[in-house]
Amino acid sequence: MSVTRRNLLVLGAGAVVAGGCSKAAAPDTPTTSPAAPVTNPATPTATSSPVSRGVPWADLRRHVGGTLLQSGPAYDAARLTENPRYDNARPLAVLKVGSLADIATALAFAQQHHLPVAIRSGGHSYPGWSAGGAAGTGVPRSLVIDLKGGEVMLRGTSATIGAGASLAQVYAALAARGRAIAGGSCATVGIGGLTLGGGVGVLTRAMGLTCDAVTGMEVVTADGQVRSVDAVNDPDLFWALRGGGGGHLGVVANLTFDTAAAPRLQTFYLSWPIAKAAAVIEAWQAWAPHADSRLWSTMKALGGLVHPSGPTLLVSGTWTGPGTPDLSGLLAHCPPPAVHATSGKTYGQAMASYAGCANIATDRCHTGPGGALDREAFGATSHVAYAPLSQAGISTLLDQVHRATGSGLKEAGLSMDALGGRVRDLGPGDTAFVHRQALMTVQYTATFVGALAASADRFVHRFRSAMTPYWGNHAYVNYSDPTLPDYRSAYFGANAARLAAVKQTYDPHGFFAQPQGY
Repeated sequence: MSVTRRNLLVLGAGAVVAGGCSKAAAPDTPTTSPAAPVTNPATPTATSSPVSRGVPWADLRRHVGGTLLQSGPAYDAARLTENPRYDNARPLAVLKVGSLADIATALAFAQQHHLPVAIRSGGHSYPGWSAGGAAGTGVPRSLVIDLKGGEVMLRGTSATIGAGASLAQVYAALAARGRAIAGGSCATVGIGGLTLGGGVGVLTRAMGLTCDAVTGMEVVTADGQVRSVDAVNDPDLFWALRGGGGGHLGVVANLTFDTAAAPRLQTFYLSWPIAKAAAVIEAWQAWAPHADSRLWSTMKALGGLVHPSGPTLLVSGTWTGPGTPDLSGLLAHCPPPAVHATSGKTYGQAMASYAGCANIATDRCHTGPGGALDREAFGATSHVAYAPLSQAGISTLLDQVHRATGSGLKEAGLSMDALGGRVRDLGPGDTAFVHRQALMTVQYTATFVGALAASADRFVHRFRSAMTPYWGNHAYVNYSDPTLPDYRSAYFGANAARLAAVKQTYDPHGFFAQPQGY
């Protein structure tokens, strides 16, 4: 088929798997930012493989407006994801997309020559699936369709954003026009990967999931069609792309959001010594998911080398209502915090602060050449919690946090992000994101330096296993974990069967493949 070539409003796409960023700490305090599982970061020198021999790459290069990279310094920069543990990936080629037509052309070329494809928006896939062939990921060397970068186009209260635009770019562009959407706190995450998995973040309870604000998407499906999907056009595909994760059904290039007026925020930060943690955890879990919907908070219990005096417990959050946040529902039921700080910020200031870019220009709020941020290696997995922890569960949680001491890991523990509020405005089947009634999402993370990937993975997986008797097997698809048992049920619950049916309709031959498919 022919595709009319035009520039993307914003470059971007649904990633091989929607990823996340484990950075979600207090906006006013120094933080660390866990990432994904690491293999040996040494760079192999192989530049060809049986699957790529005889492939007429020059034909693809002639028929795309973007840049096709296969070797050299530009390729070496483009092949890297945000997770250093996957730096040994040597994809067959990296196509830095320049248009919707480039996407359709690349998909046709890959199918004609039997090439695996990895789709990348921000490059935050926790298991490294968007790296295009890193060792140990279960993904073969692939043609990477790289859709990072782009613009944010505002028309009235509607914003059309390329799926590869970073959250730092998105927030700055919207804030400059007095508009806002709810999203995550990690500067370098692509808006597409975040949204396709649902999208939780610091304004979730006040504004809903990121995917709840989406009114339409442009997606290129395996048959090469460029589809503009919404509640009327291809409604089943639109349903699946809001919470079903990235990389299963097509390449999402642009998303249109209904934005809200940018609120002025109060951010807050509280901390306690770990000896007080049991009482604080009990009080927080009873309060945070049920508080005023304009109040969101996260609780973290973290240990490791950056906490030489032992693990610490902290709560941070945002308030979008008038005045200062009412935290009495928490503070009246637990010991007084050692630190209690509150700060007023504009939407733009708050999001930049959460991203670690409060004093960094937006055009430098990224990793790589010209950027002011550093990549950090990590291991991670998740739970989605539907029930508060018993005393036994809290004790188990704290036992696991204390394992970080002496582990050699840089920082390790867990983050619990409150749900509730506007997330419950929709039912579990209204979008593919099924966990509407849950109390919180939980991330287990472990950052490290050097050859400690296996140690990081053991820490987070052992932590999750210890908590499974209390929280079950539910998990968040944006924090994908290839070791999960019954991952379809864990990620999608009762929505799994409908997602499989949508897959059969729009990708009947299974071109879009990854280790955890529908």
